[in-house]
Amino acid sequence: MKFLVTGATGFVGSVIARQLLKRGDSVRVLARPASDRRNLIGLQVEIIEGDLRQAAELSAACQNVDGLFHVAADYRLWTRDPQALYDSNVAGTVNLMNAALAANVPRIVYTSSVATLGTLPSGSPADEDTPVGLTDMIGHYKRSKYLAELAVMELVATKRLPAIIVNPSTPLGPFDIRPTPTGRIVRDAIRRKIPAYVDTGLNLVHVEDVARGHLLAFEKGTLGRRYILGGEDMSLKEILTAIANLCGHSPPRIKLPRGLIYPIAYLSQGWAWLTNGPEPQATIDGLRMSKKQMFFSSARAVRELGYSARPGRDAIADAVAWFKRPLA
Repeated sequence: MKFLVTGATGFVGSVIARQLLKRGDSVRVLARPASDRRNLIGLQVEIIEGDLRQAAELSAACQNVDGLFHVAADYRLWTRDPQALYDSNVAGTVNLMNAALAANVPRIVYTSSVATLGTLPSGSPADEDTPVGLTDMIGHYKRSKYLAELAVMELVATKRLPAIIVNPSTPLGPFDIRPTPTGRIVRDAIRRKIPAYVDTGLNLVHVEDVARGHLLAFEKGTLGRRYILGGEDMSLKEILTAIANLCGHSPPRIKLPRGLIYPIAYLSQGWAWLTNGPEPQATIDGLRMSKKQMFFSSARAVRELGYSARPGRDAIADAVAWFKRPLA
């Protein structure tokens, strides 16, 4: 079979491309002309240049494929230009889905995020049916992904878009070249740049399990249905302790109240704005998100797709090995 994969130059998309190639499928990738293509080195893929924001550039990429994995997204918790997130994540997704409809792509897996899902005040694991609305979305990244997911669902309902939606939790592992915000936590913890922690929690999942979940969703998923692709719920303290143990140094033992970090986040964002620098490590939206325990259940994917995930510490170990490699 032949598949189009968007986001294959990035983290999750590159691992999906690798798994497809490993099982003998052909892979076409959509890549922006100026994209970092290190994750494609050594992969026998067809590259078509195009930008999700330019609808006219997407038609050729969608022709004569048996399936589409739309993984590409602008994943930033802070940017000088929030509209860029909506242009890529919402308008870009609609552009690609319409191109896929015009090309009669028979089956699509759209990569959303647990960022679009509700959480429970108790901290218990939430699922695909936990109530949530746009007003619950913190920051432009979450809002853009929520609106993109709604747009996909609307196309399923009105135009019979043959799409399944997957909601990965917090992937860790190799090929996080950017890195993602969570990858930066691992990298900085390795370098002893995180001396303290806040009381929060994440659902960690190995990127290879997320990729395999995408393939399972393509094969077994119900059109229009959402599937959480998660792993193990862990507190930030547990995550940082696991990293420290792997690196042979002491974990941070100071728990900071968020109120002490907000001034640092404001200063970091202000400096990034003034210098047009990279995304700051501490962001206001990130701190607001950390008030919630981002714990999730993958029971539906386990039951309906045959999905499974290894322990979170395995994902941490492979991420640490990746970031400690000679070129990291």
